[in-house]
Amino acid sequence: MIVVNVKLETNPGAVEALKAAIATVEKASRAEPGCIDYAFATEINDPTRVRIVEHWASLDALKCHMAQPHMAAFREAIAKNAKNVVVKLFDGEELPYPPK
Repeated sequence: MIVVNVKLETNPGAVEALKAAIATVEKASRAEPGCIDYAFATEINDPTRVRIVEHWASLDALKCHMAQPHMAAFREAIAKNAKNVVVKLFDGEELPYPPK
């Protein structure tokens, strides 16, 4: 499983401007083949910071996702409303909780 962890800071007041773009990309991404989970959240103590966590079945599924038209539109919205974007990819396995 591929895990994508994104942290970004929005420009002042931009979280509201991003909500429509976030809702569109979240719904479209969840419908893609290979998407296990796709979620956005703002930090409780700093609502200008947004977190994106994605789980993909494979790197090929993620590559296909990145080529989708809704991702191009989302990248444009991010370019206009965000800064300090950090994206990290992890190759991981799902473990049971609590650990056995």
